[in-house]
Amino acid sequence: MVAEKEELDDAGLRIDCPVLLTERLVMRPPHDDDVADLVALADNRRVAEMLARMPNPYGEAEARAFIANSKVGGFGGAVYALTRSENGALVGCAGLNQTDRGLELGYWIGEPYWGQGYATEAAHALVDLAFRATEITSLHASCRVINPASRRVIHKCGFQYAGQGMLNSIVAGKVPVERYRLDRRTWSSLRTWAHS
Repeated sequence: MVAEKEELDDAGLRIDCPVLLTERLVMRPPHDDDVADLVALADNRRVAEMLARMPNPYGEAEARAFIANSKVGGFGGAVYALTRSENGALVGCAGLNQTDRGLELGYWIGEPYWGQGYATEAAHALVDLAFRATEITSLHASCRVINPASRRVIHKCGFQYAGQGMLNSIVAGKVPVERYRLDRRTWSSLRTWAHS
C-alpha cells in the first residue's frame, strides 16, 4: 500500500531556502562555486543508483544544471548543499521535493562521508523546516529496499512505514522502494531529536 497524495496546491509546498545550521553542518543553497565538489562527490555510481534523478556519469554540465534548477525552484520545496561548518567542505545535498504524494524528504551523501551521521543531521533539520514552513499534515520519504543506511536515517527521523512502490531511476531503471510517512502530530512529539 502506498500513502495517499496529500491535497495541497504546489504554492503551499514552496519553501524559501533559509540557511540552516546544525551541530556540524551549514546547509545552504547550492551555488556555482560548488560545481567541482559536486562532480567529485556525485560522479559515483554507488550514489547515483540509489537515487531517481542523478545521472551517471555526472560531470560539470550536470552539476551546473542541478544548480540552475535549484535557483529557479525547478525541484519545488527547497534544495540544500550540505557543507561542514568547520571547513566548508561539501559532503552532499538534501532537500524537500514536490512529488505526487506531497512533500518528500531526499538526501545523498558523498561516499567519503558515509557513516558519519551527516544524512541524519541534515534530515532532522529538513523535517523541522518542512513542518514549520508549510501547512502540510504529513511528510514523505522513500528509499531503495537495498539501502539499509538510508532506511536507518528515515527511522531516526520518526517516519513510519507506508508501503512499497516503484521508482524510476535514471541509472538503475525501475526499482522497488519502501515508502515512509511522518505526520505532524508524530513530529510534534519528536521535536527534541535524539543525538544519534
